[in-house]
Amino acid sequence: MHYLDYREDRVHGTADFPFAFYHIEEGHPRYEMPFHWHREVEIIRILAGTFSCCLDDETILLKTGDILFVNPGVIHSGTPSSCVYECAVFDPSALLMQAGSCREPIRLLTDPGTRIRPLFFPDHPAAGPVRRLFSCAAKEGPGQELFLLGALFELFGVLYAGHCYEIVENPGDRHVGRIQALKPVLEFIDRSYKKPITLEDLARLAGMSPRYFCRFFYAFIHRTPIDYLNYYRVERACLLLASSDLTVTEAAYRCGFNDSSYFGKVFRKYKGISPKQYQLQNARKPLS
Repeated sequence: MHYLDYREDRVHGTADFPFAFYHIEEGHPRYEMPFHWHREVEIIRILAGTFSCCLDDETILLKTGDILFVNPGVIHSGTPSSCVYECAVFDPSALLMQAGSCREPIRLLTDPGTRIRPLFFPDHPAAGPVRRLFSCAAKEGPGQELFLLGALFELFGVLYAGHCYEIVENPGDRHVGRIQALKPVLEFIDRSYKKPITLEDLARLAGMSPRYFCRFFYAFIHRTPIDYLNYYRVERACLLLASSDLTVTEAAYRCGFNDSSYFGKVFRKYKGISPKQYQLQNARKPLS
């Protein structure tokens, strides 16, 4: 998954069947999940370890067997610990709205004013369909899309019958508006991380003074803006080091660092090892 796109413009799966499945283990170049958002639903299932996830301004600690339902448009991130997890990203309206008798429940569950409950434990009725969904997604073969659709219909049937959702009465309130102010900032970082970026640049995008913006950003992201920018650049560098033949210096310059020694210092701060050590350990690892 391209977790590093704050708003993912890519198509997950194919245009005809917009469903994508990912299996992530420790050491994978996309093991950590920086803040991002997209218009599709994302479901994350923890196979081992723990996974601390931020959903807008809420933090949820996931344990083995737990399932997270990420609603469209929610800014989210994840910090795994000795974790193996899998996730699916898909557009339920595109996949499920074709069945006439199911349109009204699906329309309700996919409406922007509806929020599916985010956390499901292993004994919840939704856990069975999710396990079947991921089992189908992990095995390619004849009829796979039919099995996936069956599991999706079953899952959304459980969510609808169990009333595992709420209607957001005031989606435009001040709290939501403040969260929305983060999106252009995150998009700007994604587009411009290779270039010099100042605190003033980011504060201007949020329509705030630099001083207030620092407090605002830290309250949601739990890092200062510049600390997060460096963290994001290092995550980008990890992708390059693991998936290309670029040298450490070339990767540093492509990710917004103009000093390779400073890059090494910052990289070690976040990853605990040097960029070269990381490259040797993770060279040419598959990214899916």
